[in-house]
Amino acid sequence: MIVVTGATGGLGGATVEHLLERVPADRIGVSVRDVAKAQHFADRGVRVRQGSYDDPATLRDSFAGAEQVLLVSGNDPAADLVGLHRNAIEAAVAAGAGRILYTSQQGAVPGNPYLPSDFHIATEAILGESGVAWTALRNGAYGPLDQVLGPWQQTGEVAQPEDGPIPYTDRADIAEAIAVILAGDRSFDGPVTLAAPTAVTFDDIASDLTDRSIKRVVVDDEQWVAGQIATGVPEQAARLILTWYQAARAGHFAETGRLLAGLLGREPRTVADRLAADIAT
Repeated sequence: MIVVTGATGGLGGATVEHLLERVPADRIGVSVRDVAKAQHFADRGVRVRQGSYDDPATLRDSFAGAEQVLLVSGNDPAADLVGLHRNAIEAAVAAGAGRILYTSQQGAVPGNPYLPSDFHIATEAILGESGVAWTALRNGAYGPLDQVLGPWQQTGEVAQPEDGPIPYTDRADIAEAIAVILAGDRSFDGPVTLAAPTAVTFDDIASDLTDRSIKRVVVDDEQWVAGQIATGVPEQAARLILTWYQAARAGHFAETGRLLAGLLGREPRTVADRLAADIAT
């Protein structure tokens, strides 16, 4: 059985949908905080059990019988994410899972200034000490482009801090690739990067990837933080996001590769594809 956590979220839910196209529903289980929100999976024959990273007993039950467990990483910066991930890993080991797959982050290496890198690095270390086979899916940046670029359609500007090359990746492509790995015969040991094959900067996006005249404006870091605070973003959150730009300009997210395309059997969606879709809607 393949058990997927976070199946009521965007990435986990999409992964389950792709799994249902590849394996029988009775070979799929989901571990979710609120089983009512996963009723649509239960109606299709998926095993739905309640499980929470802060309640190891529920995790052991929801992971029972699992050959593989997909641990979708937590995203609450105020939580003890390393401790919560340790709970999930220990529960998967106790349940007898043969392999644990974890949704990590591209560039999860020491020295990366992007703060979430620290808990991904720590979680990968726990996986390495777990005694079971594991895969760290170092996913490329897949956040909505409107959040990354700001209100460029209204202003005609991409006004953000200095950035660097990033292979922006469609979350739907990552979910499909994860399902291919889970359902397939090929295993991956340790960290693997799932990212689009081309890395681009905001300059590239502004000048080459749209059919409109878009100006790239580099905003000073502190000026940008002040602007975020003025719009209601807490300063701590703004400074956390700023570390992402700092990591990008230092090249921590520049790695590309062909693995994602190979798993999909086609080219992943590009930034241009996604922007064109956004404009059309």
